[in-house]
Amino acid sequence: MFKNHPKGLISAALANMGERFGFYTMMAILVLFLQAKFGLSGTWAGIIYSIFYFSIYILAFVGGLIADKTRKYKTTILTGLFVMSLGYLLIAIPTPTPVPNKTLFLIISCFGLFIIAFGNGLFKGNLQALVGQMYDNETYGKMRDAGFSIFYMFINVGAFFAPLAAIGMRNGWLKAHGFEYNATLPELCHRYLEGNITSEASEKLSELASQVSGTIVTDLGAFANEYLNIFTTGFHYAFGISVIAMLISVLIYLANKKKFPNPAPKVKASSSSTTNIQMEAKEVKQRLYALFAVFGVVIFFWFSFHQNGLTLTYFAKDYTNLQGIAINLGFVTIKGAEIFQSINPLLIVLLTPVIMGLFGWMRTKGIEPSTPKKIAIGMLIAAIAYVVMALGSLGLPSKPEVLAMGGLPDIQKVTPWLLVITYLILTVAELFISPLGISFVSKVAPPHLQGLMQGGWLGATAIGNQLLFIGAIFYDSVPLWLTWTLFVAVCLISMATMLFMLKWLERVAK
Repeated sequence: MFKNHPKGLISAALANMGERFGFYTMMAILVLFLQAKFGLSGTWAGIIYSIFYFSIYILAFVGGLIADKTRKYKTTILTGLFVMSLGYLLIAIPTPTPVPNKTLFLIISCFGLFIIAFGNGLFKGNLQALVGQMYDNETYGKMRDAGFSIFYMFINVGAFFAPLAAIGMRNGWLKAHGFEYNATLPELCHRYLEGNITSEASEKLSELASQVSGTIVTDLGAFANEYLNIFTTGFHYAFGISVIAMLISVLIYLANKKKFPNPAPKVKASSSSTTNIQMEAKEVKQRLYALFAVFGVVIFFWFSFHQNGLTLTYFAKDYTNLQGIAINLGFVTIKGAEIFQSINPLLIVLLTPVIMGLFGWMRTKGIEPSTPKKIAIGMLIAAIAYVVMALGSLGLPSKPEVLAMGGLPDIQKVTPWLLVITYLILTVAELFISPLGISFVSKVAPPHLQGLMQGGWLGATAIGNQLLFIGAIFYDSVPLWLTWTLFVAVCLISMATMLFMLKWLERVAK
């Protein structure tokens, strides 16, 4: 797998694992943390989530500007690692729940999220530009797509463990205080304390409180306060694990820093004529147009794909029977809606060699699709994933109905295999789009704009993430099948647009 690839590739991927660990911790627990900590609705938690993920990617554009301006790519990357560590530390510090001043503590949490996003902006795009620089020569140039696929696979090793570690910490903290995990309880506890609960839901709360505590609960108010505080403290400590992961990435990066190239372009003296300069400027313009066109298309992929940390997580919490995927380790049970976030990185690690092998076989036969065509195929595959969700959600009650009931009984919930299959299909789509899109950017971007254009790719991802809250609004207000149909439609429109531009994009990328 590593033959014909630069030696610094794996070192760069290992240095990126801490960032992926934190990213997938957030993807797994952020909206659930916001709901449990502050009693936010799915829509409001989704708005904060979408702003956070927008900030992560749009600030990568800023990070690219800083690195391109200063030419200190390696220093910018290292600074990003330290800043991200600080942000996770701020959120890891436990505070009381229910919070005494919701506005103040929500501002503090959002400030910590901004620090994480800013650090990520300094780090992410510039490391990708550094990897791209490894392939900017005749020796490795033809292996660029494969190289980015390997890079993408290895950075997801950290992502696989992140949700499991977060669940283990949260559930272990509950167990240490005599409680069991229940996905429905935080929402019911907040509604009870706010006096916004139906009699049916109140009876459900009483039943679940006795189940998780192993004793008859007579004071629901006291139980709600205690359970919420312990539940969210476990989440705080889960963020603390991300701090440790970030510091490990710092050590790996420092140990291998000398092996990495510097993406700053080498400026050579030249006596080029005015005509040559104009020709060069024209080529730069064509490349930028092609990049912006691709950026516009992938917005809608990320709008759909990153629902895995939002509406798909809500679905796991509200509609999925979690008993079927619980992992009993003796000292703690790994059980929770967050566990599905480990499926995607695991499948990336498992499926990347398969997809690479498929592309390699097609390359030897002379039938390998171009990178733009692979992206279009990925859009179609993503649409199929949400068709599966739409079909699997037919007949399920809406979210408002579930709230009034106090949650669905397990017997009415769907099999976890629905989400497993959906994540499998989405992962294949991701492997057709994300690593290859990064590769496309590194290949087409003008040499003096490498960091900036990698930031541009992430900026397009940012816009897609900013739209995520639309999914949360749909989830809270319309039938589930209609929510998933929205994503089917946008993926198909994106695929059609990509195919319409295909010949032009292939010509520019040559």
